[in-house]
Amino acid sequence: MDGDPAVEPELDSFSLTFPLPYRVAFIIVLAVWGWGINLHYLYLIGIDVPSLIRYPGRPSPHHPTHHLSTYRLATVLSSIYIFALLVFWAFTHRNPELVLAWDWLPLTYLAVLLGVLIFVPVFKNLSHGGRQRLRSTLKRISVGGLAEAKDGKFGDILLADVLTSYAKVLADLYVALCMFFRSEGGSATARPDRGCGGAVVVPLVMALPSLIRLRQCLIEYGRVRRGRITEASGWGGQHLANALKYATAFPVIVFSALQRNSTGGQPPPVHYYRAWIVACAVNSLYSFYWDVAKDWDLTLFDSKARDAPELKAFGLRRRLHVGPPALYYCVIALDLLLRCTWSLKLSPHLGRIADWEGSIFVIELLEVFRRWVWIFFRVETEWIRNTPTSGLEVDDILLPDYHNHNIQGPRYEDDD
Repeated sequence: MDGDPAVEPELDSFSLTFPLPYRVAFIIVLAVWGWGINLHYLYLIGIDVPSLIRYPGRPSPHHPTHHLSTYRLATVLSSIYIFALLVFWAFTHRNPELVLAWDWLPLTYLAVLLGVLIFVPVFKNLSHGGRQRLRSTLKRISVGGLAEAKDGKFGDILLADVLTSYAKVLADLYVALCMFFRSEGGSATARPDRGCGGAVVVPLVMALPSLIRLRQCLIEYGRVRRGRITEASGWGGQHLANALKYATAFPVIVFSALQRNSTGGQPPPVHYYRAWIVACAVNSLYSFYWDVAKDWDLTLFDSKARDAPELKAFGLRRRLHVGPPALYYCVIALDLLLRCTWSLKLSPHLGRIADWEGSIFVIELLEVFRRWVWIFFRVETEWIRNTPTSGLEVDDILLPDYHNHNIQGPRYEDDD
């Protein structure tokens, strides 16, 4: 019960103050702020993110920059969030009965949040073009779709990769809704029941983002095979290897579910636990390798290239835009560390703490933070691949001049 035996069984101490729907909303609002900071910093160092994702530039210098529009949207969402949370605290006072009864308030805010971001075409002076682009991209990638390079393929990949880091957040969103709508006196602000709806639904929700990316990789492989295969393009094996990386997430989800849903009140069979450890290790190390070697194009794992004299530093690459070499080494270490947060459960004491609701929330935040950092270097890599001095890869996006605002592609109304 989150380390607090004085709390009633249907509520843990953390959820009394910070119920599950508010935690989900907090991380979603945080994502908007994070994207604004991504855009802002990359803009300052001369990387044109809108061009990379085929989003139209501003028609004149008098229009606010993309990151400023994102900050405005985040400020509005944050203001409503703080108001809703303060009202909830004012009416519940950490009283378990009141916390359970007022579950409609955080769900109402969640509905407003998702409506403004995705569903309702209102507030046309509030980053309307960006929200419209988000809706169309989500609609396409929700079934594993992938745009052509000229239509914003990189944006589809970027958003789908972000969703893989939000898999647990999406599962918590489902859990909150499931607890609210179940017939036997459920409440969205009760202690989260991650078995709500049966033993299969939550694992399926968590697997969906990885399944989306896996299908996108297979689409890219199919495009390579249908095109003219050259020495530069290869036969598409890298896309299959990338698909395999996302497939390694499924055993982790399956063995976690098998352990959680063991019956009879007995500890789960030890072979489930061992298989889960192996699955976690394979997924984390494979994903870490891919982050460094493929997503960021660093040479750390290439024994022939990492000592090349033209590199800025050992194991990195020739062009570094985000920061000095020391920053890259720190980010590599951080990525490995945060890829392996599951290892906390290998310790009997830390494993028990990791199952507390507060700890689960912190781990979700750490994964979102890891992905936020990852975006800086993934976008930088795509920018380097698409500038003439670095050489173009197959199926890369050909960019216009950085200062050319008349970018060809789909247009979106944006009055802000």
